[in-house]
Amino acid sequence: MKKIILSSLIAATLVSASDFNYEVTPLAGYLWNQNIAEKGDVHSFVGGTGRTNNLMYGTGGVADHAVFGIEAQANNLEVFGIKPELSMLYGTDTITGAPRMSKILTTMIDGVYDINTGTMFTPFAKAGFGYEIEYGILDKGLDGFLLNAGMGTKIDLSKNVAFKVEGLYFWKDNNGRNLNGVANIGQRAAVNNYALLAGFTFKLDEKAAPYVAPVVVAPVVVPEPVVAAPVDSDHDGVFDPQDKCPNTPAGFKVDKDGCEVSATLRVNFASGSAKIVGKADKDTHGFSDFLKANAYKGKIVGYTDNVGKAPFNKKLSLKRANAVKAVLVKDGIAADRLTTEGKGMENPVASNKTKAGRAQNRRIEVEISK
Repeated sequence: MKKIILSSLIAATLVSASDFNYEVTPLAGYLWNQNIAEKGDVHSFVGGTGRTNNLMYGTGGVADHAVFGIEAQANNLEVFGIKPELSMLYGTDTITGAPRMSKILTTMIDGVYDINTGTMFTPFAKAGFGYEIEYGILDKGLDGFLLNAGMGTKIDLSKNVAFKVEGLYFWKDNNGRNLNGVANIGQRAAVNNYALLAGFTFKLDEKAAPYVAPVVVAPVVVPEPVVAAPVDSDHDGVFDPQDKCPNTPAGFKVDKDGCEVSATLRVNFASGSAKIVGKADKDTHGFSDFLKANAYKGKIVGYTDNVGKAPFNKKLSLKRANAVKAVLVKDGIAADRLTTEGKGMENPVASNKTKAGRAQNRRIEVEISK
């Protein structure tokens, strides 16, 4: 749970300083003077008159001391990643060996380069130049130009506030002279100072989010799937995917699974005849091929039209059934797989009032079974 809270806090602070136009940092720190000439130590010597004179060598008589100041950075004026910064530092120090107070005001213009790490830490480097005014020591202050460079880091505490710490180096070329205005015993020399500063950075004037043009995505048109027309290869009325008995011969009646339950042989018998001729003979041989390929038994039923008397037609229909059986047995079908029956004028499939209808009724039907 603690890790989740810490992660949320860190994520909430990950706002780049570049998202704000300005940064202002009040700060404080300490400055170390590494040049003995500028610290202004007191030396005594005996002059030509025999009097003892106290002289302070150096350019300002400034020892190590605390400093206070402010820095203002303009992120909206960034050029090649460098952002301008204006800073002012102020400090006071009692002159070594003297009762008077020295006051130092330093103004600098720097270029700052922030390194965006994508975390709450933003390291930076800076360099620039400035001018230092020293007063309160003599009637005429000892001023000088300086160059400075430094580095540090900013640690985000919230979206608008960060803790800032930095170290600075100053190179100054102050005017070397003694402090009591007499002959210059000191030397003109460069002065090296170091400072460590810390403060809180306040981010001001958040930038507007950049406009992002909406991405227009063309709708994806999915073509309708092409559904193939259902196929009934054996033309038995049951489509192939559901047909459990494919390749049913033409003229067979089938169940819902496409399997044969009966067959009608369109054997065209002449009126009053049981002789198989022409196409009827061909169809009969085709039926024998089917029986050879499938383990079915067949009941061959003969029919007639209504011409003639019923007893005669009954016998004629049986003769027609036996004629078909004889052809099948001759083709190699075992006789015990076949039975015959004659039903005469029963069950007409067409009207006996027409010649065409009577021809359809003179037929053979075969009921098949496993």
